[in-house]
Amino acid sequence: MDKFEVTLKDLRQAGACYPGYNKLVRSIQGAPFTEEDEERESYIHHAHKEPVPIISILETNGLDDAIWALRCVKNADRDIRLFGVWCARQVQHLIEDQRAMNALDVAERFANGNASAEALAAAWTAAGDAAGDAARAAARAAAGD
Repeated sequence: MDKFEVTLKDLRQAGACYPGYNKLVRSIQGAPFTEEDEERESYIHHAHKEPVPIISILETNGLDDAIWALRCVKNADRDIRLFGVWCARQVQHLIEDQRAMNALDVAERFANGNASAEALAAAWTAAGDAAGDAARAAARAAAGD
Protein backbone atom coordinates (compact mmCIF):
# COMPACT_ATOMS: atom_id res chain seq x y z
CA MET A 1 0.00 0.00 0.00
CA ASP A 2 1.40 3.40 -0.97
CA LYS A 3 1.68 6.02 1.70
CA PHE A 4 -1.33 8.09 0.57
CA GLU A 5 -4.06 5.52 0.03
CA VAL A 6 -7.32 4.71 1.78
CA THR A 7 -9.94 2.02 1.53
CA LEU A 8 -13.64 2.51 0.95
CA LYS A 9 -14.18 0.96 4.37
CA ASP A 10 -11.94 3.62 5.94
CA LEU A 11 -13.93 6.36 4.23
CA ARG A 12 -17.26 4.93 5.42
CA GLN A 13 -16.00 4.51 8.97
CA ALA A 14 -14.80 8.13 9.00
CA GLY A 15 -18.28 9.27 7.95
CA ALA A 16 -17.71 10.22 4.33
CA CYS A 17 -20.65 12.11 2.88
CA TYR A 18 -22.88 9.99 0.69
CA PRO A 19 -22.51 12.02 -2.54
CA GLY A 20 -18.71 12.16 -2.34
CA TYR A 21 -18.36 8.49 -1.46
CA ASN A 22 -20.82 7.41 -4.12
CA LYS A 23 -19.10 9.54 -6.75
CA LEU A 24 -15.84 7.77 -5.97
CA VAL A 25 -17.52 4.35 -6.11
CA ARG A 26 -19.02 5.11 -9.52
CA SER A 27 -15.58 6.16 -10.74
CA ILE A 28 -14.07 2.90 -9.48
CA GLN A 29 -16.90 1.01 -11.23
CA GLY A 30 -16.31 2.98 -14.43
CA ALA A 31 -19.94 4.10 -14.32
CA PRO A 32 -21.39 7.61 -14.57
CA PHE A 33 -22.34 9.42 -11.38
CA THR A 34 -26.04 10.17 -11.80
CA GLU A 35 -28.41 12.64 -10.20
CA GLU A 36 -30.03 9.67 -8.44
CA ASP A 37 -26.61 8.74 -7.02
CA GLU A 38 -26.11 12.29 -5.77
CA GLU A 39 -29.47 12.35 -3.99
CA ARG A 40 -29.05 8.88 -2.48
CA GLU A 41 -28.94 8.87 1.32
CA SER A 42 -26.86 5.74 1.74
CA TYR A 43 -23.58 4.34 0.50
CA ILE A 44 -23.59 2.43 -2.77
CA HIS A 45 -22.69 -1.18 -1.97
CA HIS A 46 -19.51 -2.10 -3.73
CA ALA A 47 -17.09 -4.88 -2.81
CA HIS A 48 -13.77 -3.16 -3.40
CA LYS A 49 -10.99 -4.03 -1.00
CA GLU A 50 -8.11 -2.47 -2.92
CA PRO A 51 -6.67 0.78 -1.55
CA VAL A 52 -7.66 3.96 -3.38
CA PRO A 53 -4.88 6.51 -3.95
CA ILE A 54 -5.66 10.00 -2.66
CA ILE A 55 -4.70 11.28 -6.11
CA SER A 56 -7.64 9.30 -7.55
CA ILE A 57 -9.98 10.97 -5.06
CA LEU A 58 -8.52 14.34 -6.09
CA GLU A 59 -9.09 13.58 -9.77
CA THR A 60 -12.61 12.22 -9.28
CA ASN A 61 -14.03 14.28 -6.42
CA GLY A 62 -11.85 17.38 -6.20
CA LEU A 63 -9.57 19.00 -3.66
CA ASP A 64 -12.02 19.28 -0.74
CA ASP A 65 -12.78 15.55 -0.71
CA ALA A 66 -9.11 14.62 -1.21
CA ILE A 67 -8.04 16.75 1.74
CA TRP A 68 -10.91 15.36 3.84
CA ALA A 69 -9.85 11.81 2.93
CA LEU A 70 -6.35 12.44 4.29
CA ARG A 71 -7.81 11.81 7.76
CA CYS A 72 -8.16 8.15 6.75
CA VAL A 73 -4.56 7.67 5.64
CA LYS A 74 -2.70 5.48 8.09
CA ASN A 75 0.92 5.86 9.21
CA ALA A 76 1.49 9.19 7.48
CA ASP A 77 0.63 11.68 10.23
CA ARG A 78 3.95 13.53 9.97
CA ASP A 79 3.76 13.92 6.20
CA ILE A 80 0.13 15.04 6.33
CA ARG A 81 0.90 17.60 9.05
CA LEU A 82 3.85 18.91 7.05
CA PHE A 83 1.65 19.14 3.95
CA GLY A 84 -0.83 21.23 5.96
CA VAL A 85 1.98 23.50 7.14
CA TRP A 86 3.26 23.81 3.58
CA CYS A 87 -0.22 24.83 2.39
CA ALA A 88 -0.44 27.49 5.10
CA ARG A 89 3.04 28.75 4.27
CA GLN A 90 1.84 29.49 0.72
CA VAL A 91 -0.44 32.19 2.14
CA GLN A 92 1.41 33.15 5.30
CA HIS A 93 1.97 36.64 3.87
CA LEU A 94 -1.74 37.17 4.58
CA ILE A 95 -1.38 36.27 8.27
CA GLU A 96 -1.38 39.44 10.33
CA ASP A 97 -1.55 38.07 13.87
CA GLN A 98 1.64 36.74 15.43
CA ARG A 99 -0.36 34.13 17.38
CA ALA A 100 -1.35 32.50 14.10
CA MET A 101 2.24 32.59 12.82
CA ASN A 102 3.42 31.04 16.09
CA ALA A 103 0.84 28.27 15.72
CA LEU A 104 2.15 27.50 12.26
CA ASP A 105 5.70 27.28 13.59
CA VAL A 106 4.63 25.04 16.49
CA ALA A 107 2.68 22.79 14.11
CA GLU A 108 5.78 22.32 12.00
CA ARG A 109 7.95 21.62 15.04
CA PHE A 110 5.34 19.15 16.35
CA ALA A 111 5.29 17.29 13.03
CA ASN A 112 9.06 16.97 13.24
CA GLY A 113 8.97 15.78 16.85
CA ASN A 114 10.32 19.03 18.29
CA ALA A 115 7.22 20.29 20.15
CA SER A 116 4.91 18.64 22.65
CA ALA A 117 1.21 17.93 22.25
CA GLU A 118 0.63 20.49 25.01
CA ALA A 119 2.53 23.16 23.06
CA LEU A 120 0.50 22.29 19.97
CA ALA A 121 -2.77 22.56 21.90
CA ALA A 122 -1.76 25.92 23.36
CA ALA A 123 -0.77 27.22 19.93
CA TRP A 124 -4.07 25.96 18.50
CA THR A 125 -6.00 27.80 21.22
CA ALA A 126 -4.03 31.00 20.64
CA ALA A 127 -4.59 30.78 16.87
CA GLY A 128 -8.32 30.26 17.50
CA ASP A 129 -8.34 33.35 19.70
CA ALA A 130 -6.57 35.28 16.93
CA ALA A 131 -9.17 34.14 14.41
CA GLY A 132 -11.98 35.15 16.75
CA ASP A 133 -10.43 38.58 17.31
CA ALA A 134 -10.06 39.07 13.55
CA ALA A 135 -13.66 38.03 12.93
CA ARG A 136 -14.93 40.44 15.59
CA ALA A 137 -12.82 43.27 14.17
CA ALA A 138 -14.15 42.58 10.68
CA ALA A 139 -17.73 42.52 11.96
CA ARG A 140 -17.23 45.84 13.77
CA ALA A 141 -15.72 47.38 10.63
CA ALA A 142 -18.59 46.09 8.49
CA ALA A 143 -21.14 47.40 10.98
CA GLY A 144 -19.43 50.77 10.93
CA ASP A 145 -19.71 50.94 7.15
